[in-house]
Amino acid sequence: MKHYDYIFTGSGLAALMTVYKMARSGKFKESSILLLDEPNTKGEKCEENPKKTNDRTWCFWQKQVGNWEQSVSKRWDSALFANADFKRDLDLQPYQYNMIQGLDFYNQVFEFILNEKNISYVNQKVTDINELKEHVFVATETDSYTCDTVFNSIYNKAEVKNQSKYPVLQQHFIGWFIKSKEAVFNPDQATFMDFSVEQKGNTRFMYVLPTSTNEALLEYTLFSHLLLPKEEYEQEIENYIRELGITDFEIIEKEQGSIPMTCYPFWKKTTKRVLNIGTAGGWTKASTGYTFKKADKRSTQLVAFLQEEKDLRQFHKKSKFWFYDLLLLDILDRNNELGASIFSAMFEKGNPSVIFKFLDEETTYFEDLQVILKCPKLLFIKALARSYRYI
Repeated sequence: MKHYDYIFTGSGLAALMTVYKMARSGKFKESSILLLDEPNTKGEKCEENPKKTNDRTWCFWQKQVGNWEQSVSKRWDSALFANADFKRDLDLQPYQYNMIQGLDFYNQVFEFILNEKNISYVNQKVTDINELKEHVFVATETDSYTCDTVFNSIYNKAEVKNQSKYPVLQQHFIGWFIKSKEAVFNPDQATFMDFSVEQKGNTRFMYVLPTSTNEALLEYTLFSHLLLPKEEYEQEIENYIRELGITDFEIIEKEQGSIPMTCYPFWKKTTKRVLNIGTAGGWTKASTGYTFKKADKRSTQLVAFLQEEKDLRQFHKKSKFWFYDLLLLDILDRNNELGASIFSAMFEKGNPSVIFKFLDEETTYFEDLQVILKCPKLLFIKALARSYRYI
């Protein structure tokens, strides 16, 4: 039974970011690291180049891209916010809106970490994690391992779904990369949220990332409790494409996803030697479903933490932004159709750079008020009055 210093169960975004930064830091060269991830849907094992498909797209706003510069395929200085009543061009300065395609990110990470002699990657499905007094036991369908520390990114959906204290919504979507005959897109501006689509009792919007005048990713996105039949997402995308004046197009790629939006206290499951990370650890921004930037921050904090501390229970620090997110989710959980009005109130006259700084969880209390006071006040006062149930 082979022993490692660190085992990562699951190799999604958070795990790959963390291992990559551990390797780049040069501080863990004497530490043995194992990444465990179940084989792909075909059952193939692929230790040398494990992720070969462009299975997702991540976007984030940032002043400087930092570690992921080589993976950015497109960036925008301007964004559009729209609803049925108004449109607003958002000057993002000092930020830029960046797009990273999954395959570019995987290539950057694996080209580096698989050359490190102390890092191993194995395609095996994890079946058990058991913390003992001196180490952690990890079982797969075919092997067993021990380690000093486990970072788990395998999301336990049932654990969150089966509790009723904290609201749980989904940011769910289907996206099409299309190439159109008509040149209708502005490649210098991303559509951040377009709530002009019919809401149908939910929070629904279109999200458009143009890469040229006739190429773009269009995603039909909801913040709601239940997923839709695949046909409904795709019909709404087709309707939107026709509204843009496109009559002739081809679909280059498709993607889909469902990201939990919740303030469930994942950190309470942390033990001395086992830490949940990524979606399983609450590393997704609860109020928006954005994942990349928050995982980037958390992974940097974790790598720094590991150089100073051993007890993982000391890692999580609860912030005011957890509470802000909780208030919004409380409202959308009860009145899901109000999302468009809340985001519209925020963006219609608010300062875009302060809003994005707020969503990045970097604002002062004074800046918080600049954003919060733009929102419908009565809704949030009522949510605040209900907040005792979460304490």
